[in-house]
Amino acid sequence: MVNRERPLRADAERSVRTILEAAEKVLAANPTASLEQVAEAAGVARTTVHRRFANRQALVDAMVHNVFAQLDEVIAACRPETAPPLVALHGVTASVLRVKLGWPFAMTESFTPGARWSEGQRALAERCVALLRRAQADGLVAAEADLGWTCQVYYALIGEAAHHTDETDPEVMAAKVVDTLLHGVGPRP
Repeated sequence: MVNRERPLRADAERSVRTILEAAEKVLAANPTASLEQVAEAAGVARTTVHRRFANRQALVDAMVHNVFAQLDEVIAACRPETAPPLVALHGVTASVLRVKLGWPFAMTESFTPGARWSEGQRALAERCVALLRRAQADGLVAAEADLGWTCQVYYALIGEAAHHTDETDPEVMAAKVVDTLLHGVGPRP
C-alpha cells in the first residue's frame, strides 16, 4: 500500500501513478512478474518502487484501491440515483467497461471470489441493485425479477463483453450488454 501518512508531493503522486499503470500492464501480461519488472516498465529505479510499496502485495493492494476509486468516480458521474434508469444503466456500463478494459489485472484481483475486497464488492453490488430497482420501477426489469441474481447476470455480461468479443468501443459494448440484460436473446414480439 502507498504510504499515506502525509500527502505526497505532485512529483511523487505522478511517480506512484506511473508505477501503478506500469504494474497493470506488466501484471496483466504476467501475473507472477516481480517488482523489478514493474520498476523497469515504469522507467524508475527498483528502490523507487520499494520506497512506495513495501512488497508486491502492497502494490497489488494499491492497484485494487485505485480501481475501486475509479469505479466509484465513474459510476457517480453517471448519476445512477437521479438520471433516467436506462440512461444511467448505459452510462454505468460503458464507464465500467472502460475501467475494466484499462485495468484488467486489478479488476480481476478485486473480484476474485473470497478476496479481501468484499467491502468494495458489496458496495458496488448495492449500487447495482439500487439502479436495477429504479429500472424495475420504470418497467425496464420485470417486477418479479430477483435483483441480486440480475446484478450477477449483469456483471457476467460485462465480463463477457470485456473479454470475449472483438468489439473495442465501450459504448457499443454497453449497448449490447444493456440490450441483452433487459431483453435477453429470444425472439422479440
